[in-house]
Amino acid sequence: MAENTLNLIRKHDFLVCVDSDGCLLDNMELKHKECFCPATVNVWDLQPISKYARKAAEFVNLYSRSRGWNRFPALVRTLDLLFERPEVQEVGLKKPDLTSLRKWIEVTPSLSSPALRRYCEENNIQDDTLLRAARWGEEVDENIRRIVRNILPFPNVKPTLSKLREYADVMIVSATPDDALVRELTACGVIDYFDCVAGQQTGTKTQSIRMALEKGGYDVDHVLKVGDAASDLKAAQDNGVEFFPIVPGNENASWKELGDVALASFIDGSYRAEKMDAYIENFFASLPDAKTWD
Repeated sequence: MAENTLNLIRKHDFLVCVDSDGCLLDNMELKHKECFCPATVNVWDLQPISKYARKAAEFVNLYSRSRGWNRFPALVRTLDLLFERPEVQEVGLKKPDLTSLRKWIEVTPSLSSPALRRYCEENNIQDDTLLRAARWGEEVDENIRRIVRNILPFPNVKPTLSKLREYADVMIVSATPDDALVRELTACGVIDYFDCVAGQQTGTKTQSIRMALEKGGYDVDHVLKVGDAASDLKAAQDNGVEFFPIVPGNENASWKELGDVALASFIDGSYRAEKMDAYIENFFASLPDAKTWD
């Protein structure tokens, strides 16, 4: 069974930090299309513009460089893009005032639904936007508990994780809530490949990697972040560690490449100098930054 992040015990000189949704597990489309989007339309009263709300949400969370963002910054970006559309402006719906949510995102140490609910309760806050955002996050979590099951890892995940564990400690570093992570990793039979699980309640991806570095004393050139989103790359860059992308749409081939090619160069110390930039360039080619959802 995976341990808590703070109890990570170093067993190897190397550490590999793996993202979960859309990287390890083939569940991104299911979660966002069937769990996040319906909650967004329902809680934010977007029924008259649901078609455009879905397009904006899918672009932000699946098909652009904000893929993999924490849910609350992604929600803000979704609503910003949605209400920029001329078709939406013509309908005449008033955009929610997101000022208080933006402020909370900037100051909170934990970008999670329970943390937002505690913040509102402890400060006796009756702000409509914050209360609605808390309710939205809870509805997303309820949808996930109700709908997300029978999820599988990509086929080449288990063979590659087995190779990684020969040389490195392996942990999950994800923006998914911790309880959902443990439930999904256990259900699909991969939980025991990991030495610890660091999810949304543990901290941001950057914070979780930093905690692991401090706890294990790993050299930054001996740490690899594996992920399918620009947020994974940023977490790696924030900590000065190396990055290997799982390319959206080519996940299984990416896992095979990691196990068959990239792992050896990571272990022998040549990965950053010889391979990483080319992998990252190919990765960004798959994720547009400009709006393409019109």
